[in-house]
Amino acid sequence: MSLMVTAENHSIPLSDGNRIPIIGLGTYGNPRTTPKGTARECVKLAIDVGYRHFDGALVYFNEHEVGQAIREKITDGTVRREDIFYCGKLWSTFHPPGLVRPALERTLKTLQLDYVDLYIIELPMAFKPGDEFYPKDKNGKYIYHETDLCATWEALEACKDAGLTKSLGVSNFNRRQLELILNKPGLKHRPVSNQVECHPYFTQPKLLEFCQQNDIVIVGYSPLGTSRDASWVNLQCPPLLEDEAIVSIGKKYNKSPSQIALRFNIQRGVVVIPKSFNPQRITKNFQIFDFSLTDDEMKLIEELNKNIRFVELLM
Repeated sequence: MSLMVTAENHSIPLSDGNRIPIIGLGTYGNPRTTPKGTARECVKLAIDVGYRHFDGALVYFNEHEVGQAIREKITDGTVRREDIFYCGKLWSTFHPPGLVRPALERTLKTLQLDYVDLYIIELPMAFKPGDEFYPKDKNGKYIYHETDLCATWEALEACKDAGLTKSLGVSNFNRRQLELILNKPGLKHRPVSNQVECHPYFTQPKLLEFCQQNDIVIVGYSPLGTSRDASWVNLQCPPLLEDEAIVSIGKKYNKSPSQIALRFNIQRGVVVIPKSFNPQRITKNFQIFDFSLTDDEMKLIEELNKNIRFVELLM
């Protein structure tokens, strides 16, 4: 796809008339090991660097810091609220329709913002509703809950109609789950995006094609592979950023393997949300607008696909 994006102007259209910046900062950090204040400082730095899109969630336990950073940068005149794109997520314990709006309102209260730009169903399966985000039985097994994705979606549509979110989307949905919503009788608002793992070792060609045919933007998480955190990462996977092909293309452009992996996805129209709390990497990950890959290089990187997931949702 022809893509004219610059550091200053890098948003792409969504099917509902809104726009999404093609790069965002992922804000997940292990709450047990990330020092307090880290997310706040990193979001403020990212806004100074040029990021306008922030991907967060109630279950990251740091939405208050992300909201504070955004508000501070609005107050100091760096950005206006309408320049910022914030994506929040409906967690799996809030799928029953009566819990949807209160969950979104809890996110808004935590952020201290009036609306989010995108609100998405984080996972297609539900956990038992209650105060525990990860409810487990006495044997340590997750307690699942019947979910009716269409009923959850209708509750989300009401949130959009009430002005609490500008756009609606999903995450970790496969084609069948997307079709459930797309084919729902009386559908009022279509999902504009599907956030899934997407990188050169897991290029998602079939899902990408299906989403493009249905005007759904793919938002790729873990676009650089992932950290090597064994609690949620499949460590059998070779590190993506050491791949010879990616390293050698990087040398040609004087770019890092991370910058090549990110550029690859944005050239396919995939939004990328690399997570980093490292100031140098936050800055470098944004420097992907001053070069472009050739068709042959794109094809070469596409052929690296191993259909390997780094993120194992062990649930």
